[in-house]
Amino acid sequence: MEHNINKHISGNFNQELENVRNHVLSMGGLVEQQLNSALDAVLNSDADLARKVQEGDIKVNAMEVSIDEECTRIIAKRQPAASDLRLVVAIAKTIADLERIGDEARRIAKVALDSFSNDQQDLLVNIDNMGRHVSKMLHDVLDAFARMDVNSAFAVHKEDAKVDREYEAITRQIMTYMMEDPRSIPKIMNLIWSVRSLERIGDRCQNISEYVIYFVKGKDIRHVSQEDIEKDLLS
Repeated sequence: MEHNINKHISGNFNQELENVRNHVLSMGGLVEQQLNSALDAVLNSDADLARKVQEGDIKVNAMEVSIDEECTRIIAKRQPAASDLRLVVAIAKTIADLERIGDEARRIAKVALDSFSNDQQDLLVNIDNMGRHVSKMLHDVLDAFARMDVNSAFAVHKEDAKVDREYEAITRQIMTYMMEDPRSIPKIMNLIWSVRSLERIGDRCQNISEYVIYFVKGKDIRHVSQEDIEKDLLS
């Protein structure tokens, strides 16, 4: 289901809403690129790419501030109500989560500044697999946001449970490795933080899926079971 926002008497207001929505998607594209670059940097021990990710986070932060200011101007100037207000609220919350995803990508990139032995490569590969899963969640939820597609958003919402299971499995694997080789603990701790960052990115993607559903359906689904969401909103 796609939601049509082009329904205003004022063409200028339409344009303002469309512009700010496009800016969110541009920010999302940058954050997605940051995450994929961070994952590539870790898997390939590419310190130069990791530094580029860290530098790129400044642009992500600037985009959040700029879009937030746009939202404030729209509220002050247009005093939106009903679905228009929901859209502005959804945008403001989405960019906050995108900025935090950018922060997590920066933290993940730091791992690439360490060197890992051959017997630690399996850990890196498993983290990369989880990372690609989370990256697909981010891509899919941005697509759902672009089309304001409730069903696609809900599919991302459900995916977070799988990410949580991956997080638990990889954390157990890393803990076992540290117990077998206590000397590795300082370096391997950075891997634990990166896996934690990936789990948090999954949570942020789930949040954005909730904002899409909130905009289209006018319902806050935080703390609502997936069974109830499916029954009440998607039937």
